[in-house]
Amino acid sequence: MKYRLKNIDCADCASKIETELKKVDQFKNASVDSALNTLTIDSTDLHLVEKIIHKIEPDVKVEKLDRKINPFSADKSKTKHEIARILLVLGLFVIGMIFRKELQATEYRWGEYLLFITAYLISGWGVSLKAAKNALRGRVFDEHFLMTIATVGAIIIQELPEAIAVMWFYNVGEFVEGLAVNRSRNSIRSLLEVRPEFANIITDGKLISKSPEDVSIGEKIIVKPGEKIPLDGIVLEGSSLVDTYPLTGESIPRKCDIDEEVLAGMINKTGILTVEVTKNFNESSNSKILELVENASSKKAETEKFITTFARYYTPAIVIIALCIAFLPPLISPSAQLSDWVYRALVILVISCPCALVISIPLGYFGGIGGASRRGILVKGSNYLDALAKLKTIVFDKTGTLTRGVFKVTEIVPSNGYSESELLKFAAYAEYYSSHPIAESVKEAFGNEIIPAKISTHQEISGQGIKAEVNGDKIIAGNDRMLHTENIEHHICDVEGTVVHIAVNKIYAGYIIISDIIKDDAKQALDD
Repeated sequence: MKYRLKNIDCADCASKIETELKKVDQFKNASVDSALNTLTIDSTDLHLVEKIIHKIEPDVKVEKLDRKINPFSADKSKTKHEIARILLVLGLFVIGMIFRKELQATEYRWGEYLLFITAYLISGWGVSLKAAKNALRGRVFDEHFLMTIATVGAIIIQELPEAIAVMWFYNVGEFVEGLAVNRSRNSIRSLLEVRPEFANIITDGKLISKSPEDVSIGEKIIVKPGEKIPLDGIVLEGSSLVDTYPLTGESIPRKCDIDEEVLAGMINKTGILTVEVTKNFNESSNSKILELVENASSKKAETEKFITTFARYYTPAIVIIALCIAFLPPLISPSAQLSDWVYRALVILVISCPCALVISIPLGYFGGIGGASRRGILVKGSNYLDALAKLKTIVFDKTGTLTRGVFKVTEIVPSNGYSESELLKFAAYAEYYSSHPIAESVKEAFGNEIIPAKISTHQEISGQGIKAEVNGDKIIAGNDRMLHTENIEHHICDVEGTVVHIAVNKIYAGYIIISDIIKDDAKQALDD
């Protein structure tokens, strides 16, 4: 099961939750994603999960993930609140620094404390409160404890500006970290656009819209041109071109006829299709892709697992080192000032905050996954990013990857006395009623007006080509398979691109080569 953890804003806390859950024999494969604030665990006992988590973080709410809600949506109101708090603290800090000397020279010296303590409470109250709650539960060594003891110590030794500055920079760091995570989430959102929003169902002779999750196997759905196919199924009625790009990356639409399978997430381009549902939404191809996207960062690399273990020992070690720095030098050397070494120990506590350490590696991986998704590449987990470093050979899909997915006629090879212009004209007339990208490229290359009245018959044969009668001539435009079916001798073409053979009145007239356009940066991308 997958759950959302609300009100958790600390990577170190997320790591501790994961550690505690793994200690329970009943749970297996517990994984907390600190970038997405999600928990993946092999258990349906939500009550027990909540009980364990609340012992560590009482304010954390555990909710089941709802597929109808985008799991990467950002809380804009919280972002505005954080910006306002950061700016308010900065304003109070600046005012305090400007008038500090003037206040110290007057009887209103308490005004300095009022400004700085107010700024400290606004920026650090939540951190200090969390440190106190954790201490009562026996969890002393965490980032909140380090920040609180360092800033309170600074206040005790009369270094109020340092205390506010440290807490302010901590809050800014947390805010910027959140923005970085949200930026990666935004990159992944585009992959979730394949999620269908509705399905048109035939019920008692009427067409109604339902959520895909509510459609059962065996029900009939109607998919209109321009709509996404909401569920996997078999075509019962209709014929159309379907765009498989959202699922496969293939830029050429696929011809789809009766008894052929269609998958959720494909886009219907031309005709109306009646589809019988063969899989529930949770088992559909679309749902599987969504699951991959949502779980992409839950498959942790070995480096992430190491840093989680390391963090458990890191914070206590830092506290011990800070205590040694504060008290050992004054004990060893009479000339060493205790206040100076205490100040240095407080600096060590501040700069050694474990949250930055714990979040840095997961955030790096998550940023990589987000950057890849922004370019249309789905990485199934951070462990696969590590595997990429060991690759020696890469195999590319050409269309839409190394090429633009835009087709044009690159060569015309006539035969048996026909000219190039005649061959192109026959092909353009034969392809006139087709909306296939290859047909469009032929008509564009012809460039002249096509008179539909000259076309008396037109038949499109799925997976082979087109038969048409133009001005009394019987034209065949298709692939090798079609010419073999018609017993027409033709050239065997071993060339780059798509070959369209043309035959006129059962006599081979030649072939046309249609190629994709290579991207301008394809060579550089391969070199890099």
